[in-house]
Amino acid sequence: MAISDPIRVGVLFSQSGPISTIGTSQMQGTLLAIDEINEAGGIDGRPIEPVVYDPRSDPATYARLAERMVSVDGVKVIFGCYMSSSRKAVIPIVEKWNRLLFYPTLYEGFEFSPNVIYTGAAPNQNSVQLARYMTSNFGARVYLVGSDYIYPYESNRIMRELVLQHPDSAKIAECYVPLDATEADFTKIVNDIRDSRPDFIFSTVVGDSTTAFYRAYAEAGLDPRVMPIASLTTSEAEVSQMGRHAAAGHITAAPYFQSIDSPLNLRLLARFRRRFGDHVIPNLCWEAAYLQMHVFADAMARAGSDEIEPLLPQILGTEFDAPQGRIRIEPSNHHTWVYPRLGRVDATGQFTILQESLRPVRPDPYLVNLALGDWAVNLSAEEC
Repeated sequence: MAISDPIRVGVLFSQSGPISTIGTSQMQGTLLAIDEINEAGGIDGRPIEPVVYDPRSDPATYARLAERMVSVDGVKVIFGCYMSSSRKAVIPIVEKWNRLLFYPTLYEGFEFSPNVIYTGAAPNQNSVQLARYMTSNFGARVYLVGSDYIYPYESNRIMRELVLQHPDSAKIAECYVPLDATEADFTKIVNDIRDSRPDFIFSTVVGDSTTAFYRAYAEAGLDPRVMPIASLTTSEAEVSQMGRHAAAGHITAAPYFQSIDSPLNLRLLARFRRRFGDHVIPNLCWEAAYLQMHVFADAMARAGSDEIEPLLPQILGTEFDAPQGRIRIEPSNHHTWVYPRLGRVDATGQFTILQESLRPVRPDPYLVNLALGDWAVNLSAEEC
């Protein structure tokens, strides 16, 4: 191979199906980072060449296309997956071939693979903060609603354990809907919420059905000022789909919001819109997809190879100035130090940041320290 040959990388995000809104944003965050790296001369003069496939929101297709990337296209590093079911479908492929997967999505934790770099939030970087805020400001009677796959089940289990540490806590109900749920699928759930009056609703609904849930809530006349939906997965992208009226007042925990008022974030958003326009909405998963490509490029420049043996030691411990702040890949568990934040959707469809960490939080994917009040960082906060 000539020293000027392109470096082929796999880009495996859904551009169709019920999770395509977030998947497309992750793909374009990845492509934006590739553009920046190539415009700066590539990696030691070699451009990055993305090999892009659409797995259509189907875990089996993720596995098949990951195998094709590795065995046919010669890809050594894959950037991809949104849902945990798709990640779990791809992990056996990268482990079998000893390749590397960069995974840019918050997830339920309790996992480690030597062939995965996790750049989204682990539960101690979002669930703990959200549980503490909601129980402190609204109460500890929670109603759990999720999509019917692994992440919502596990995330709801964690939220239950956190909330039930609080005095006067209760799980009012726990309901699951199909991934392609419509507004009609939420009618009974919303009626039950109206009758049972929990202190807050914890939503692990993902994809297009998020819009259906929030609209059903709004049409039932429920008030987010006193009984909000709290989520880890409802981002600016879903807010744009459902409309400001349905979204305003609800709360999300995430390392990144568009409303972060930093020169770096503002420059990146402007650059992205010049490149892709306004039809794809930047969000927490978009930001993680963007930063992880830069982490890879920086590490490969030091390693001189995209083979996992020389590359992985250069990735572990890498730091990068991301829009959320300076992140670091933790060598002991392959997860990322990120900045927990809490935001409430305002009348413009953006998130007003209620609380944010002043320094990154170490990832604890196995929740060794499962404590409701353990944020272990200084916070800045605004009054609600």
